[in-house]
Amino acid sequence: MKTAAALTEKEWMLMSEDKTFRSGFAALLGRPNVGKSSIINALLKEKVAAVSPKPQTTRNAVRCIYTAEGEQIVFVDTPGIHAPKHALGDFMMKEAEESLMLVDAVCYVVEAQDRAVSEKDEIILKVLEKVAQPVVLAVNKTDKLDKFEDYKKAAAVYEKYISPAAVVPVSANNGRGLPELAAAISALLPEQPPIYPEDMLMDSTERFLASEVIREKIFRHTDEEVPHGVAVIIDEFKSPDEFPDKKVCDIRATIIVDRPGQKGIIIGKNGAMLKQIGIEARKELEEKFGYKVFLQLWVKVKPGWRKSPEELRRLGYNS
Repeated sequence: MKTAAALTEKEWMLMSEDKTFRSGFAALLGRPNVGKSSIINALLKEKVAAVSPKPQTTRNAVRCIYTAEGEQIVFVDTPGIHAPKHALGDFMMKEAEESLMLVDAVCYVVEAQDRAVSEKDEIILKVLEKVAQPVVLAVNKTDKLDKFEDYKKAAAVYEKYISPAAVVPVSANNGRGLPELAAAISALLPEQPPIYPEDMLMDSTERFLASEVIREKIFRHTDEEVPHGVAVIIDEFKSPDEFPDKKVCDIRATIIVDRPGQKGIIIGKNGAMLKQIGIEARKELEEKFGYKVFLQLWVKVKPGWRKSPEELRRLGYNS
């Protein structure tokens, strides 16, 4: 996976003659588990965004890049918009709101089975009231409908609150409607050359990707209480790209938890859980990076870290 910087000045100049190309930034909004990350992964045909049945999977605004003929959409997968309960929640809300100020369009994802607005969607809709950018309403999970046309019932629920530039029924599961969704979003973007190289999928460092992959594996293997009290810090990252004499990427990471009980759950009986998390994270990182990975994990208790702005800054959640 390519995670380099944006286009060089020379590349930009070479492509600037193409006046029909559209590119820009689009924020992804939606309540937890509605399928935002699944849509990105399906569009890019590669797993680049963390997918989990747990809420608040995304904590930082993650940029994923979709490039097709004549268009490039830089999706900003924002942290879930919710009522914050601690300093980490405040950070996530600020990340989401700041992301909305910097994009060209918004893709608001809802479920095709929705027949009323949930409390979590009410919070999102209040945020959208302040947004000047055009909104595309993506009605996801149409594959779960008995009748495809019933997606219009869900759309009607939200059209009482917003006036979307387009309504697109999609299924991240089977891919239906995804090209139409991309076309609807790109139509709202400015005419300009691509922002990133066409083979680039994420605007993130490998160190950041490693922490996200490890955190997702924790989400998948622990109960609902544990993920909200977890952070992953990459203590050491030495890749063959940076150190040509190395044939293996050495990664040392610390998993930060709120309570001793959470540490016990993550480690598991005789270390079995931590070993499984490490094995799955290592395999995925090897697929993404293209070289062997040696991954070492530790678990450390930092009581109340989510409530301490100072501790959040120390752990990399800069406000």
